[in-house]
Amino acid sequence: MTYFKTVNKVNYEGAASTNPYAFKFYNPEEVVGGKTMEEILRFGVAYWHTFTEDLSDPFGTGTAIRPWNQYKGLDLAKARVEAAFEFFEKLNVPYFCFHDVDIAPEGDTLKETNANLDTIVAMIKNYMKDSKVKLLWNTANNFSHPRFVHGAASSNHADVFAYAAAKVKKGLEVGKELGAESYVFWGGREGYETLLNTDMKLEMDNLGRFFHMAVDYSKEIGFDAQFLIEPKPKEPTTHQYDFDVASGYAFLQRYGLQDDFKFNIEANHATLAGHTFEHELRYARIHGMLGSVDANQGHPLLGWDTDEFPTDIYSNVLAMYEILKNNGLGNGGLNFDAKVRRGSFTPEDLFRAHIAGMDGFAVGLKVAQRLIDDKVLENIVDDRYESYRSGIGLDIVEGKTDFHQLEKHALELTDITNKSGKLEQIKATINQYLLTTFVK
Repeated sequence: MTYFKTVNKVNYEGAASTNPYAFKFYNPEEVVGGKTMEEILRFGVAYWHTFTEDLSDPFGTGTAIRPWNQYKGLDLAKARVEAAFEFFEKLNVPYFCFHDVDIAPEGDTLKETNANLDTIVAMIKNYMKDSKVKLLWNTANNFSHPRFVHGAASSNHADVFAYAAAKVKKGLEVGKELGAESYVFWGGREGYETLLNTDMKLEMDNLGRFFHMAVDYSKEIGFDAQFLIEPKPKEPTTHQYDFDVASGYAFLQRYGLQDDFKFNIEANHATLAGHTFEHELRYARIHGMLGSVDANQGHPLLGWDTDEFPTDIYSNVLAMYEILKNNGLGNGGLNFDAKVRRGSFTPEDLFRAHIAGMDGFAVGLKVAQRLIDDKVLENIVDDRYESYRSGIGLDIVEGKTDFHQLEKHALELTDITNKSGKLEQIKATINQYLLTTFVK
């Protein structure tokens, strides 16, 4: 069955194209900085937002029109697989991602749930044989079902902890079966609603134990994917233990997990934590912990996770700058954890939205590469911190001084002359590169 009858394969047609089903800036074969766009950007489609999202919100039922929704149960799951691979092929993406319950319905028991997964995983594996698309990462949904009302690995109930472990065990097996390049742990409810009834130390210790068990089991079965933690500060909990990259990194260090995990950073989660997207990317990068990205954006006037497609090209430039400085994303990629707006309810809107996001990041890639090639920001930073390359500054950096010597140096100073930060000029320069990169 054909699910997207009005859309043919999406091709690159250039900036002058008026075809809504064509790429204007994303040319997968174009070489940027020695690699093709496809190799650098490693785009992935989020199964949940694209094939299971009904576009409901707290004030209204779903509006999404999806040709596969005529089916129920396993038949619906099978139809979604058929639709998904048609979508992947027409959009020409190299990767996709999913939670366990995205691809197969939960049964009345865990045994039945696993049987449903086995059926659909076998179907996906068969489709992958004739497709270039690969599994970027998979994960377990340990947050939607009422059993996870108080969390999963951080739950106050040991039976829930065990159930969550069993689901992750199955997820690791599925990841190995389908050749997943990474495995994500998103703790949707790993946090607390109030400290008044919470044993924070026990919950965090248990979370650490849970991750160690996952590492041990992955080694046992020979699943060598990169493990990723996806920080989020709140929502649905009041406070989540992986609040942002900094707190997540501290957690990994505290429990001796820093060598086994990296971060999957979501733009909208960064802004909910009070950071910019590029801040979270930079923090992860400078600590060698940048693993993958959930590419989306939030709404500046709304304080929750709106998961919009990433069309803010200024933000995309700064994000791609960090990714390129990281020498890419390794086993990770740019997964569109983004959903169309409630008013964009047709099947065709799924293509339009992904095209917008892919073009947006292609622009970001080309501008960021030019900034790096010309050492624009590097030269600015080198000049700003010039005082640390000689004299007392070099002694500070090399650990050759102490408070006594620094006091002696300070007492001999007659004047300190600061340099301008030139922030407005820097932003104008980025605008200049953004506006002139595609001028022929």
